[in-house]
Amino acid sequence: MKKLIPLLLCLMLLLSACGPTPVDPTETTPTLPPVPTDTTASTEPTDTTATTEPSTEDSELFTFTRENFPRMDGSTALVPLGEAIASVLLGEPRDAVTDLISFNRTTQSYRNLMWNDCDMLIAAEPAESVVQEMAQENFQYEMTPIATDALIFVVNASNPVNSLTTEQLRKIYSGEITNWKEVGGNDEAIIAFQRNADAGSQTLMKKLVMGDTPFAEAPIDVIIGGMGELMESVKNYDNSANAIGYSVYYYANDMRMAEGLKIIAVDGVDPNADTIAAGEYPHLNPYYAVLPADAPEDSPSRILCNWLRSEEGKYLLTLEGYVPVA
Repeated sequence: MKKLIPLLLCLMLLLSACGPTPVDPTETTPTLPPVPTDTTASTEPTDTTATTEPSTEDSELFTFTRENFPRMDGSTALVPLGEAIASVLLGEPRDAVTDLISFNRTTQSYRNLMWNDCDMLIAAEPAESVVQEMAQENFQYEMTPIATDALIFVVNASNPVNSLTTEQLRKIYSGEITNWKEVGGNDEAIIAFQRNADAGSQTLMKKLVMGDTPFAEAPIDVIIGGMGELMESVKNYDNSANAIGYSVYYYANDMRMAEGLKIIAVDGVDPNADTIAAGEYPHLNPYYAVLPADAPEDSPSRILCNWLRSEEGKYLLTLEGYVPVA
């Protein structure tokens, strides 16, 4: 069994130059113990979750290098986390590891894992269409939750509406509610932006809010391919405050993509790190480390996956503004 060499504070400080959560260099942080590589995980193709905490037995140490570093792919919202992982584990400045991070969005990243075009993912769950594709190819994979994020809703900062219920959101996106005055706003038509069908946030919207209720048919110009594009579209639509859209909390808040926008409360609860960690915000969903089920126990990808569930990994997630899974 191999372990990671303990990471020193100086490696964590590599993140401070470019990362979203600067570290105060005057603070002291204890060196955490090395983390072993094995966890117990199911081999079912979906909903497979590693639940056994790693052992702390002494054994051979493992060092990541550029040559053995896993080919990572994943969701757009996790690009900064991928850069942070590479920076810390390789001991290089953050801006020096960007060549190792090539994330192709949630749906395509799962296909890339299936096609052996990458070694592991850090991603949201796949769309049902991709789950079916992988099942047809008999591709077995493991999903280990590493962090919790939230599906959040944004409006223009000048929109007077500060909170909506889940039922109101469902009715807005199904086309039953079409005017802001119906939910306490101005007498203006609601322009409800959507993501493309295979986007990770679209999958979350279907799962957490819409359920079996179909989306209203949307004009092509309000179906947005990228998260950043959606934010800009909601902020700038027709120079008015009539638009609404959705994203994930980390991308909107910690990546500062919501400037000029307002993240609204849902069911009376504001999404923030505290309400997400406490499970109080209603629309939560994990991010996962995803591996092929047959990844060897001593493979760099499995070692990295296990490290993300360690105390050091959780510390890095916290530094980056994510809420690690307990």
